[in-house]
Amino acid sequence: MENEKTKKRIALAIGDFDGMHRAHKTVVTGADNVIIYSVHNKFSLLQKSIFEKRYPNTVFADFEQIKGMTGEEFVEKVIIGKFGAGIILCGFNFAFGKNASWSALDLRKYLEGRDIWVRILEHLDFDGEPISSTRIRKAVQTGKIEYANEMLGYNFTFESQVVDGDKRGRSIGFPTINQHLPQGLVVPKFGVYESRCFVDGKAYKSFTNIGIRPTWQVDKPLCETHLFDFSGDLYGKCIRIELVRYIREERLFSSVDELKRQLDYDKSSII
Repeated sequence: MENEKTKKRIALAIGDFDGMHRAHKTVVTGADNVIIYSVHNKFSLLQKSIFEKRYPNTVFADFEQIKGMTGEEFVEKVIIGKFGAGIILCGFNFAFGKNASWSALDLRKYLEGRDIWVRILEHLDFDGEPISSTRIRKAVQTGKIEYANEMLGYNFTFESQVVDGDKRGRSIGFPTINQHLPQGLVVPKFGVYESRCFVDGKAYKSFTNIGIRPTWQVDKPLCETHLFDFSGDLYGKCIRIELVRYIREERLFSSVDELKRQLDYDKSSII
């Protein structure tokens, strides 16, 4: 009987799920049929378009609407009034209400005796420290992409429209697709990465340069990806890129031949 009652309860996972890293996943998988309520919506680690595809059960809060609520107002108007939650899942460091004045323990205490369960998930460690969005952003910004991927639980990912380029890569046997980095996403360390490029559901090995191209400079950071064993026109399409491994920093080449030799070497290190 208790199991049947549990299944009928509306489970609500609440937090600032920026990136939905491994620690976040322990929260959102803490009950069946969980509604994810994403509070602050920064999207610095996983852009909203991908987030929505992976977690269609998410409701994105209007932060301007809730930021002035007291802790009690948030519970009564949102958790109970909007969602009718019977189970609430949150992390140990969850804070809410005006000026983040309420903690997860305050939430549990407030709901004692109202037959609403509050499950507080403890931190998840990686390499001796708790996994956090701050740690992951720092790893991405310093080129430690494999380290970041371990904490994320997936490869650092983004998608954007393919834009027209100068086609110089094509002239030396390395045609690339050019993309601007999504607004708000943490900018990875400039350099060359082993990557995966997804076209119509198929994954292609690739390498990606992120930066300003010292040899042929651009005005703002650009993402250029060379796909292995692919031919076709991708202009205007929204293409997903996953960064797998940081290979090297950007550098200025003295000649086109020197650049081509380096690209040949970069490709051989991936194949």
